[in-house]
Amino acid sequence: MSENHEYSGPIPDKSSLSLRGDCENCFGLCCASLPFAASADFAIDKDAGQPCHNLQSDFRCGIHTSLRQQGFRGCTVYDCFGAGQKVSQVTFGGHDWRQAPGSAKQMFEVFPIMWHLHELLFYLTEALALQPAQSIHDALRSALDETERLTLLSPDSLMELDVAAHRADVNALLLRTSELVRAEASRQQKNHRGRQKTYGRGADLVGANLRGADLRAANLRGAYLIAADLRGANLRVADLIGADFRDADLRGADLTESIFLTQAQLNAAKGDVNTKLPPSLTRPAHWSTL
Repeated sequence: MSENHEYSGPIPDKSSLSLRGDCENCFGLCCASLPFAASADFAIDKDAGQPCHNLQSDFRCGIHTSLRQQGFRGCTVYDCFGAGQKVSQVTFGGHDWRQAPGSAKQMFEVFPIMWHLHELLFYLTEALALQPAQSIHDALRSALDETERLTLLSPDSLMELDVAAHRADVNALLLRTSELVRAEASRQQKNHRGRQKTYGRGADLVGANLRGADLRAANLRGAYLIAADLRGANLRVADLIGADFRDADLRGADLTESIFLTQAQLNAAKGDVNTKLPPSLTRPAHWSTL
């Protein structure tokens, strides 16, 4: 499709359950498929394909209400973007790996692949809702449709899929979206261009003092903001795709209109009632205890 044609179809709803984890319709795939190591985020080591000892027979977590207190903070910041229920209910037709143990290995291997695809669906859906990127909406819609088609492949076909190549193609569109949106924001803000912060992808801002910083329309793609002080910072229209917010202090920060921010990123950070969020995201429950 020509990138000069403006997309005029319906904008998908990012808050749709299809792009959010629905544990009631998943076979505990994140608890069984993924590995983790004993650390500040996990109390124990667990190999990939080994069900967590907290996973019950009904695929519910036995310590769900006290994960942080029992050393499983990492579980509280994870989001599968709906990949779990897609693999459970669509790819494997509702047949769980306990009832059909022969499918367990393949199901566990397909899940991370589906996670990548659903994460891309999440970002593409947001990109289609950003009006400054109208000039590439046709290309974004085409990429979204193709990604959705890939999620419906058979288990064998998903295993053969070159996810990295598809992700690279989509990322090029997301980067262009970011450039268009941030450029428009800069034009609308008087004297803003001279104050705009630009960081290279993966910028090392671990523990950085960014309190009260003007980061409007900043490029923070993949930035390491672990334990950074962002209290009162202005992050409106900042590109936050892949930014690591673990233990970042977002109290009083303004993240409204920030782009490509996920719930998992917020869950990993610290914040309070004064932190301003995009309407599609929710204030993490643990913020109230900070």
